[in-house]
Amino acid sequence: MVVQGPFSSVQIKLYLLAVLFFSANAVLTVILPLQSDAQGMGQGEIGLMMGSYMLTCMLFRPWAGQWLSRYGALAIMRILLLVHAVCLVLFAVTGTDSYLWLRALQGAVTAFFSMIMQLAMVTMLSAKDRAQGMSLYTLSTMIPQLFGPMAALFLWETGEPSLYLGVMIALSVTTWLTGFLAPLPAAPLGEGSYTFRDMLGSTAQLWRNRTLLVCSVVMLLASCMFGAVSTFLPLYMEKTGTGHAGYYLMLQGLVVVVCRFVLRKHIPSDGSWHTGLIAGLLLSAAAGSLLLSMMESLGALVYVSAVCNGLAVAFLYPTLVTYLSFVLPSRSRAVLLGLFISSYDLGFSSGGLFMGMLAQTISYSGMFTFCAWLGLSAFILVLMNKKRMSTSKAES
Repeated sequence: MVVQGPFSSVQIKLYLLAVLFFSANAVLTVILPLQSDAQGMGQGEIGLMMGSYMLTCMLFRPWAGQWLSRYGALAIMRILLLVHAVCLVLFAVTGTDSYLWLRALQGAVTAFFSMIMQLAMVTMLSAKDRAQGMSLYTLSTMIPQLFGPMAALFLWETGEPSLYLGVMIALSVTTWLTGFLAPLPAAPLGEGSYTFRDMLGSTAQLWRNRTLLVCSVVMLLASCMFGAVSTFLPLYMEKTGTGHAGYYLMLQGLVVVVCRFVLRKHIPSDGSWHTGLIAGLLLSAAAGSLLLSMMESLGALVYVSAVCNGLAVAFLYPTLVTYLSFVLPSRSRAVLLGLFISSYDLGFSSGGLFMGMLAQTISYSGMFTFCAWLGLSAFILVLMNKKRMSTSKAES
């Protein structure tokens, strides 16, 4: 295969495919909770439905890697996008009773899609361009946050089922055509990286590897906060009549995109543990949740929360995963990184599953206060392990 540059026409087509694919989720993440609430579903049920997306994504990710090591990426992608298209149309024409299994199916599709795209980037880019290409791909997955929530709220407020169906069909067709013509390698990709059995077996190493344990717990707690905001913010704002969820999510997405692009070269890549940066990001996330808990008394100042959360989303995950790529033992790095990635998936899904039940038991305000305590707990964990984490590079 001819090696491509990160800004080549081939790579730009893949970035476009990522934007189109994740645009659907940016719309559905906002509109599905609103529709479900209007049909009488409780916060716990909504959280279960929304959380099933990342949960199935986590469970299917290892199998996606195995399938790609046996079959060509192009063939799998074409079938995958057909399933994706059917899924989107069914969201528009079925009722809330079907949302749980459709959301789970969408998560499985996303697991395969993201694995194909990431392994394709590794295969098609030279070593010196790989980091920049992966950064641009990640950026492409976040661009839909700039317009998806606003589009979802427009569809919701318009209340036209035919318009909703038309948008889903348009996204389905354009994504499938772009994927059908995508310059993906036809040959098998990778070597299977890790299996589900490997991932389960590696959980025992969490207790033996303090570095991995601390990073995974921090990511689990932080992503739980991110998942709660993503799932319940539109409902919370609609019920309180404060703020506009579209503006909030667009501002948060803008912060993430700008930070990831403009400051991408400033993400630490020296293998050192940066306590101040990581602790600061966790405080930012905690402050964002705390501000949301006081939404009714803050008024327009609640949008400061979007900036706080955006900073944490932009930098926390890449900082931790880059650090781990240096300090984890090379012989088991793929499996252990897979376990760390699963902690993000599990945390994000828990933000819907468990925070929904909490909101139903107490209130949205109380739930976001609890999220702030999660961020503070992660902050304390980082400070308590400062010395141990700082010496991990030398020990590895």
